[in-house]
Amino acid sequence: MPRQNRVTPFGDLIATPDRGTLLGNRGVLHDAGGRIRRAWQVRRWLICVLAFRGRKRQVMTPGRYTELFFLDEATALAAGHRPCAECRRARFTAFRNAREKANPANSAAHRLSATVIDERLHAERLADDRRSKRSFPATLDDLPDGVFVTLAQGREEQAYLVWGDRLLAWSPGGYVERRERPEGAEVRVLTPASTVAAIRAGYIPEVHRSVSALD
Repeated sequence: MPRQNRVTPFGDLIATPDRGTLLGNRGVLHDAGGRIRRAWQVRRWLICVLAFRGRKRQVMTPGRYTELFFLDEATALAAGHRPCAECRRARFTAFRNAREKANPANSAAHRLSATVIDERLHAERLADDRRSKRSFPATLDDLPDGVFVTLAQGREEQAYLVWGDRLLAWSPGGYVERRERPEGAEVRVLTPASTVAAIRAGYIPEVHRSVSALD
C-alpha cells in the first residue's frame, strides 16, 4: 500500500502509487506505525533533492522526519515549501534573491535569512485554523507562469498550473488536461503571496515533464 506522504498543491498529504521528483520535509508527522498524525511540526518546510551525498534513509523511520514527495517544484511551492539551503543551495539562493528583488525595502539592511523566509511563508500558507490551506483572490491576467490557482469542478476544487496561455490540471502522476487561460478571470491563488512575488521577480519554478506533452 502506498504511504500517505505525497503533497498536493493544496498542501494535503495523500497516498498514491505515483512517484515524486522531489523530496520534502515538515518535521515528524507520522507515528511508530507510519500513520500521519499531523500536517506539520516545524515552520521550516523544505524542498530537497531525492539523493544527496550518498545519504540513505528508511522512509518513515519512527522519530525521524517524515519524507514527503512532490510532483515538481511548482507543486511544492504552491503547498508552501521553499528550496533547501543545503542540498538545493543554488535554487535557494535564486529564490532568496528573487524575494529580495520583489521586496527591496524589506531586505535593504541585510540578506534575508532562511528563518525570516520560513516565518513569512508560515503566515501565508496556513488559514486561521492553522491546518487548512490559505489562498487569496487575484485576477488571472496578473499572475506569472508557475503559480497554482484553484477552480471549481462541480463540488470539488481542481488545482491548475498557470503556464503561458493555458491552465494545466494537476494530478499525482502529472498534468493531465489543458484549458485556455480565460482573460480577466477571478481565481483563488494557492501559491503563497510572497512566493508569487518571487516568481514574478524572476524565479522560475521547475515543472514536471508532462507539461511538454500538453504543448
